[in-house]
Amino acid sequence: MANQDLESREANKRRGGAAYTSTHYSPSYFAESTETMWTSWLVPMIVVANVGMFVVIMFVNNCPKNNIGFDGGCVAKFLGRLSFQPLKENPLFGPSSSTLEKLGALEWNKVVHGHQGWRLISCIWLHAGVIHLLANMLSLVFIGIRLEQQFGFVRVGALYLLSGFGGSILSSLFIQRNISVGASGALFGLLGAMLSELLTNWTIYTNKAAALVTLLIIIAVNLALGILPHVDNFAHIGGFLTGFLLGFVLLLRPQFGWLERRHLPADARAKSKYTIYQYAFWAVAVALLILGFALGLVMLFEGKNGNEHCSWCHYLSCVPTSRWKCNN
Repeated sequence: MANQDLESREANKRRGGAAYTSTHYSPSYFAESTETMWTSWLVPMIVVANVGMFVVIMFVNNCPKNNIGFDGGCVAKFLGRLSFQPLKENPLFGPSSSTLEKLGALEWNKVVHGHQGWRLISCIWLHAGVIHLLANMLSLVFIGIRLEQQFGFVRVGALYLLSGFGGSILSSLFIQRNISVGASGALFGLLGAMLSELLTNWTIYTNKAAALVTLLIIIAVNLALGILPHVDNFAHIGGFLTGFLLGFVLLLRPQFGWLERRHLPADARAKSKYTIYQYAFWAVAVALLILGFALGLVMLFEGKNGNEHCSWCHYLSCVPTSRWKCNN
């Protein structure tokens, strides 16, 4: 739903064909102008990297050799060394938790007391099973390719990594007894950026109210699913908030009419490339990002527990019912 920079055909030619020009239509709204579409290659490479990493995880896991057998035999034994842990142990068709922890899963004690801060990034590239991997990669393809076509690989790459990092920080502050893996925080960051991009570039779109309502429903449903047990909704929320703020910073687009008027005489041009509220959003977002990352990292490496400062926040990740218990 986010839309690409409005750039001229001349700019496209100067890039030597790195992008192609077209008028973009989304399911809910469109920008009435000629727009530059970039060729998406980063998102497919991220998908390939995640699939490759999962193969490495299963190779290291080596269920036939390391499975003790208390929870049953390995699943899909015809895969040999790549076969999955028993479903009682991992219903997502994947490795053991000890393998994930060995290869870089997010684990509070190791990050804080083991000085392994790199786990805040490495966990983004690990997945708990085939189902987990497929769900995240299909979502990434659906959301990420469109965004990369619209804004280019640099901005989408920065959004993906920083959102995943932000999700890991919030997850570590509130979930300190379990490990966490997956690209969900980064994916929620892309959703957050889509929302802020729509808001900050409001003047250039048609059908914007319908687009806003649709996007809010998608976000609300996905966040609501995070209250189920064994789902790290703090990573989702942290990634979403990071991506939402980054969208105001990285996905600015010229106000309506600026590109068409920039070649006109000075007195006929738009007064500014961006609107006053775009500059205001940008400044507030930068300040909040710096404050949020600084405060989060300081609290994390001082060993603070977010639940001690927010007695109700644990309900954001899991709501206990008669059908399940929560253990964050």
